[in-house]
Amino acid sequence: MDVAVFGQYLMLHMKLRVNMLLLVALSATTLGADTTVGRYLTEVADIRLVEVVTDLSRPWAVSFLPDGDLLITERTGALKRISGDRVSLVTGMPKVASVGQGGLLDVALHADYSNNGIVYFSYTHRFRFGYGTRIGFGRLRGNSIEDFEVIFSMEEPTGITHHFGSRLAFANDGTLFFSIGDRGDRTRAQDLGDHAGKVLRINDDGTVPENNPFIGRYGTQPEIFSYGHRNAQGLLIDPTTQLVWAHEHGPQGGDEVNIIRAGVNYGWPLITYGREYSGDYIAPAEYGGLEQPIIHWTPSIAPSGLSLYTGNRIPGWKGNMFAGALAGRHLRRMEVEGSTIVHQEVLLEGEVGRIRDVRQGPDGYLWILTDAPSGSLFRIEPDG
Repeated sequence: MDVAVFGQYLMLHMKLRVNMLLLVALSATTLGADTTVGRYLTEVADIRLVEVVTDLSRPWAVSFLPDGDLLITERTGALKRISGDRVSLVTGMPKVASVGQGGLLDVALHADYSNNGIVYFSYTHRFRFGYGTRIGFGRLRGNSIEDFEVIFSMEEPTGITHHFGSRLAFANDGTLFFSIGDRGDRTRAQDLGDHAGKVLRINDDGTVPENNPFIGRYGTQPEIFSYGHRNAQGLLIDPTTQLVWAHEHGPQGGDEVNIIRAGVNYGWPLITYGREYSGDYIAPAEYGGLEQPIIHWTPSIAPSGLSLYTGNRIPGWKGNMFAGALAGRHLRRMEVEGSTIVHQEVLLEGEVGRIRDVRQGPDGYLWILTDAPSGSLFRIEPDG
């Protein structure tokens, strides 16, 4: 066989192999045919839980497109597009390091998505000397991400494979907030020269807003908005008040909900309501000059995903915040008054497993993703 013929054969073989891998990935995801899996009486509403998509591989986030389609990230690195009764694998995604708690993480649409088609992602990247969190965007055309561009890479990647964060949230001024965990090294959260253990803020093109709190301060990272965070996996911006809310994982207790303000130190690891895994206290719960949480959860519920319900489908929930719970295996409803949380309710406890993400859809329903090797997407509707 001459070189040219062998080259054609090799290219054909590689193309067939890629197509087979795509078919395998798609065959592993199925539509749930909108199956009602349970009905529940809650404090302010009767609800039913509907399974929409099944057999997702460690799903991490869901986002809703204006045409009614859904995007679902899988920590394994795949991006799925759900369109009616079809599940498609979106191509053109960056190479993702699916290690430990890392992989393809959050997804968010640009505010002008209807005109520019831009979609943002947070994900774990393998650098030369370890792993770290990256932010990037591309244009969604059909089932392909085109012109993907990295707009942020955290400094000081390490071989530790947990506490990558990372949630995304756009503010009304077009700036992008996102979280990065302390990467398993607690001292990094207090170091303003380090991106780890922070909530950060950039413009939609990756440049730094001129009014970020540490701009021009020697030895600091200009993207930092707040610091002293352990591992925030819930982030939202109230469209009415523009308050930035976040929750984060504590160590053996001390999971926190905070309102994120510019330049504020939220204390990790100097203060916490949690304990060392040995059982010892880490530090006193209060210390001068460090921000106290709005609420904290002990024992830990391991919160992930955070949404503010503004819909009309379930009127009793309007204005409430919702967080998924991984360790707690439930959905947590929180009644909010201004900058305080005045009441909580545990929903769906033990019914669906580890809840990784919770979002309000444009249909006015609440949607949740379960974290599992074969996870599912559910829709919560009023019952009756």
